Amino acid sequence: MVAGISVYTTCPPSRDATAAGYRAALRDVARWSEDAGCVGALVYADNSLVDPWLVAQVLLDSTERLVPLVAVQPVYMHPYAVAKMVASLAFLHGRRVDLNLVAGGFRRDHEALADRTPHDERYDRLREYGALIAALLGGAAPVTVAGRFYTVTGLVLAPPLSETPPTTFFVAGSSAAGRATACALDAVSVEYPSPGAAAPEAAGPAPRRGVRVGIVTRADHETAWRAARARFPEDRRGRMVHTLAMKISDSSWHRRLSSAEEAVTPPYWLEPFQRAQTFCPYLVGRYDDVGDELRRYVEAGVRTFIVDVPHDADDLHHVARAFEHALAAVPR
Repeated sequence: MVAGISVYTTCPPSRDATAAGYRAALRDVARWSEDAGCVGALVYADNSLVDPWLVAQVLLDSTERLVPLVAVQPVYMHPYAVAKMVASLAFLHGRRVDLNLVAGGFRRDHEALADRTPHDERYDRLREYGALIAALLGGAAPVTVAGRFYTVTGLVLAPPLSETPPTTFFVAGSSAAGRATACALDAVSVEYPSPGAAAPEAAGPAPRRGVRVGIVTRADHETAWRAARARFPEDRRGRMVHTLAMKISDSSWHRRLSSAEEAVTPPYWLEPFQRAQTFCPYLVGRYDDVGDELRRYVEAGVRTFIVDVPHDADDLHHVARAFEHALAAVPR
């Protein structure tokens, strides 16, 4: 999209969609993202959504270069099964698959699967999980691990990864445990930007930084906000859903954003998040206003951005304009 940074988009959720409509929406987002020069697209995973690996297959079939960024977590899949999927898709498509390592999720999803692991301990497990996947994908030798959570003996991954670039790992890094895990795995530590801060929060010791955010931007302020409010109309029921979700979530970033003031300063916009219409904050406004906000993150060392689900093909071209403004203003 813009030289110097990596931009991923986000696949639409399957919730409330028809089968045919969802397949068409996935293909559209995949093609828009590739045409706009994005690196890849994030694929969600939770108990209410279709399997993320099948979504990744649709993305790969619909594009030539786009990289699926698949959300995986220990409660759903053994690390060997994850590595096997990455290697198999790479073998079949000649393309890498990136991994978004998730420690938690909705508490009720975990309880339904009899997983009551405490917050910080989930990151201990995730660290071991990611390290085992990385060792298998490295393919240098049979892998033997006797860990706290996983034990394997002489395990070899087939088919081996030989022709595709290495998988990039991502970890949600809003908590201290998340940042430490990202650092240990040499993963991109993904933050959710906070409103009103003079500078982005430090990602601690994590070597690489990423930001997840939605963007609606246009040449003028009024058009941008008109598009944003049309996309996310007022929804009282959504506010009740969000309030209920807060009661069953122990996510640090979820609680931090939920407790923020509604009347935040543009271009920052929290209302879609607070109405359960999306899972990240938004930046809304003119190219230069949004670009100035993005520039703060670039200057703080962020080189990877995951933007929310694009509305149409033109949406990503507008987003590119904001990133162009951000990078033009960064001191060389």
